[in-house]
Amino acid sequence: MGLPTSPGLLESTLDRATADDRAAGIRYRRALMLMVMTLVVPGSAQLVAGNRRIGRIVTRVWVVLLLTVFGSLALAAVWHEYAFWLVFNTTALGYLRLALMVLAIGWAALFVDAWRLGQPLTLSLNHRRTVVGVNGVLCFSVAGALLFGAHLVGVQRTFVLTLFAGDTVTGSHAGRFNVLLVGGDSGAGRWGMRTDSMTVASIDASTGKTVLIGLPRNMTDFPFAKGSIMHKAWPHGFNCGYPNCELNGIPTWVGDHTSLFKGVKNPAMNGTISAIEGITGLKINYWAMVNLAGFRGLVDAVGGVTLNVRQPIPVGGLGADVTGYIQPGVRKLNGFDTLWFARSRDSSDDYSRMARQKCVMNAMLHQISPKTVLTNFEKIAKASSAMVSTDIPPSEVDRFMQLALKAKALPVSTLSLVPPLINTGDPDIPLIRRKVAQAIAASTQPPAAHHRHHKKVSTSTVTGGSIGSMNAGYAANDASNLGAVC
Repeated sequence: MGLPTSPGLLESTLDRATADDRAAGIRYRRALMLMVMTLVVPGSAQLVAGNRRIGRIVTRVWVVLLLTVFGSLALAAVWHEYAFWLVFNTTALGYLRLALMVLAIGWAALFVDAWRLGQPLTLSLNHRRTVVGVNGVLCFSVAGALLFGAHLVGVQRTFVLTLFAGDTVTGSHAGRFNVLLVGGDSGAGRWGMRTDSMTVASIDASTGKTVLIGLPRNMTDFPFAKGSIMHKAWPHGFNCGYPNCELNGIPTWVGDHTSLFKGVKNPAMNGTISAIEGITGLKINYWAMVNLAGFRGLVDAVGGVTLNVRQPIPVGGLGADVTGYIQPGVRKLNGFDTLWFARSRDSSDDYSRMARQKCVMNAMLHQISPKTVLTNFEKIAKASSAMVSTDIPPSEVDRFMQLALKAKALPVSTLSLVPPLINTGDPDIPLIRRKVAQAIAASTQPPAAHHRHHKKVSTSTVTGGSIGSMNAGYAANDASNLGAVC
């Protein structure tokens, strides 16, 4: 038989239980709040419940970091040169990567300390498990995000160090930067041996307005820049006869005469540049060698390129089987199809291919947005490292990025030194230099002031996938607005 229970004792017991529950709830909410405070303002949990000296130091550092970040964003928004400097300065990137890693470790330590300050051993089992779970999610999320950011900064730094290996800065010539773009075939034994395409991008140093000057790889009997090593070897021009003395054969000849190029970092490119300068009369500032196989990866990294395919373009051919066709229409092509659109010569010729390559350059210039670069950054960096080698110094990259952004809003002009304008077997060098000078001069004028008159090419005439023909001239090879004829 049970003992009688006093109503007062029962009421007292219930009150204590209710008070204990309220206290447990307060401790639980306090533990969660300390972690939320650490997420929003690192160090604030220590200010109210822990080591206040550490809390003051951390909160001050946090305020400085916030001011630095928001100040940098505001500065980058109004001064793009700063943003490009930060993105391509390897020293700044190195410090930024270190800072992100330190911040990740420090913030994680603050979360652990906030968990300790929440007195987990005083919590109920369920509350303890919840606090541990929330703390773990916050800790690993914040630290993981910062470490991933450090990884991306490291990728960018490695990309800059790998790609932009030049150490000589050159100024503009007559207000322009002239960059030689060379396409190389990466087939077995051929990478760096024979150039597949050669284009000079002549860029206005103020506006970014660009003229693409294409040189056919089969040009022969051309001069070299006076004073160059190649000019001393060939004072009367590169005229040893087909096929050894075509323009794209210079790297092979140089490779057989390396003793002439002692102390030269890149003899093949040195020889090619002296030929380009001798032919066009332009002074080349920098060069960039594009691995055509790596180009495929770059196009895939940016999500493809939209091109106007005017007739079926064979995939393969010229010593191998044609395995398919890129079908006509305005279509977004992946890297594989874009590469074949640019390089296919089956049922075509070199000059049609040059025209299609310029359309690809124009499409990539105008279609690749900063948003695309940011969202696909790691893929682009990886593809670019495999695709391009150049002598542009890291310190000059921000300049060319600025010019590229300006050029996106402007039409691209082209001039290709091909038939019917130029006889590639016996080129008229004075005529070439006049045409180059005229094309550059016309590009500096407002569109309404252009006075270049070209023979109109019927858009119904499509040969090798390009408007026009070798006899009449391909429209994309000589245009004041490349986008209008592609």
